[in-house]
This record gives sequence, C-alpha cells and structure tokens, in this order.
Amino acid sequence: MTTSDDRRYMGAALALSERGRARTVPNPNVGCVIVARGTVVGRGWTQAGGRPHAEAMALAQAGELARGATAYVTLEPCAHESARGPNCTDSLAAAGVARVVVALTDPDPRTNGQGIARLKAAGIAVEAGLMAAEAARAMAGWLMQQQQGRPFVTLKLATSLDGCVARADGESKWITGDTARSHGHLERARSNMILVGRGTFDADLPRLDVRLPGMESRSPARALLSKGATPEGWLGLTSPEQISDLAHVHYLMVEGGAQTAGAFLKAGLVDRLMLYRAPIVIGAGKACLADIGLGALAEAHGQWRRVDARPLGKDSLEVYERA
Repeated sequence: MTTSDDRRYMGAALALSERGRARTVPNPNVGCVIVARGTVVGRGWTQAGGRPHAEAMALAQAGELARGATAYVTLEPCAHESARGPNCTDSLAAAGVARVVVALTDPDPRTNGQGIARLKAAGIAVEAGLMAAEAARAMAGWLMQQQQGRPFVTLKLATSLDGCVARADGESKWITGDTARSHGHLERARSNMILVGRGTFDADLPRLDVRLPGMESRSPARALLSKGATPEGWLGLTSPEQISDLAHVHYLMVEGGAQTAGAFLKAGLVDRLMLYRAPIVIGAGKACLADIGLGALAEAHGQWRRVDARPLGKDSLEVYERA
C-alpha cells in the first residue's frame, strides 16, 4: 500500500532523473532514492553515457544503510547481464533492501517484468505503478526510441501575439526577451540534437549552442533539413521521416523555420509544442507555420493538450503535448 511519503520520495527520484535528460544515451534517465527509517540515505541518477545506473549510484552512497531500506526507482531495475556493469536487480538484492517501489515497468524485452519477478523471488516487497505517468514523461525520449524507433520531438516557436516569427523583410532579432531566450537555451541543453531548415540556416547562420554560464558543454548536435549540401559539423536530413535513423538521439528540438515546422507537423512527428509569445503585434509579417495539410477545421481539434503555462519576464510560455 502506497502512502503520501511514497509519493514524496518517488517525486524526489523523478526530479533526480531529470538531471540525466539527454545525457544518458543509450540508456534511460532513471532516478533512485533509498530511504531508511524516514531518512534519505542514498540518491542517484543515471550518469552521462548511461553508466553508472541510478541504483548503483544510490546504493554506493547508502552503503550498509541500504539493508532493510526502501528503494524508490523511476524505472524497473534492469535484470539483464551487461559487459558495462552488474544488473541493478541483483545489486539491490545483494544490498539487502527490504522494499522496492517502481514507477514504470521496463518495456525493454531483456528486463520487462523480470526485474520485479527476481526481486520478489529474493523476498523483497515490490510495488509498481506509482507515478507511472510522470515517469513516462520524464523518460519520454528513451521510451519513444523503444516504442517507435525515433526521438521525442519538440517543436519550438517564438512568435508575436499574431503568430509571426519576423517582419515581412525578415527582421526577427529579437521577438522575445532575455528571460524567454534563456529558457530556450535551457531547453537546448535538455536536447541531444537541434534541427533547422535550409531557409533558417541561410538567413541566420544559427549557432544553435547553449549560451548559459556553466552549461556551454551541454550544446547539442546540429541537424539541417535540406536536399542541398550539408555544412561541416552538421547532420543532413532530407525529410522529417529520416529521424527514424537517429538511434543515438532521445530528444530532438526543431527550431525553424515555417516550412520545416510545417513539414514535421504534417508528418505527425511533433510530440511537444513550446510556444513562446511576446506581447507585440507585427501585422504583415512572416507566419510561424507553413501548410500542415489540414483538410478540415474539425481535424484540428482534440490533437493537443496544454501541460504547462508560465510567464517568462514580459513574455509567456505555453507547452502542449499530443493528446
């Protein structure tokens, strides 16, 4: 039976898992908290490159205090053998934990259900499903690769109130203010790759790096959607569907322009929309989207649900996910 304390500790594990977002490829970004007699004795999250796993990190910190404790893990502990290190199911059992609370069952066929079964066989109490939806959102990129063989795609749009991304003559710097732009750089740091179209590349020569103090090393790889030549240091894609070749990418951010954004929406390959809006009206400017192939207005309804909304200085942000 789960309690409010269980939710609190699982929430802490989920927050830890976010530290590894876009850094743990090919592994999922998992979080783990170990609690003994009401005190957190171990914390861990999957490290860059996928190892150590969250459980290994938390167990190392807990040491002997893990014996008889409860472990909160955002994903079912792995049960398969790997040349990169021991599996977490056996490590938890060897450490003597008494109870394991799991958010999400691992869809990887090498573990799917086996981790939980082996923990139970070792005499450990296991509860699964606590905050599963939150865990799925936290690991959306890895889950998308597991289930659909492609990255989780975020489309970022920074517009005026009337949906323009630039004046008619192309002037676009800057529509949003410093706070919104800093937030956009944080989102870049939470992505493995950023993609723009040829028009945006030719007009802006974008750097697509992370310009936040101390986070410059988190700049993602760069991709260009174009049938033309690909510049050095960029990955070239000729269609949105080619993202299925990006097995090493969990999170892809599409930043523009209108033709590229429209192409990804038309292909049904946008999972999340980030709409930054500035309190300005441009009028006869450049629209943020090209044609997305909408056959009737009724088709537009019910496609998206808002999951976040917040002010960012003088601007605002709305985040939508596929319904």
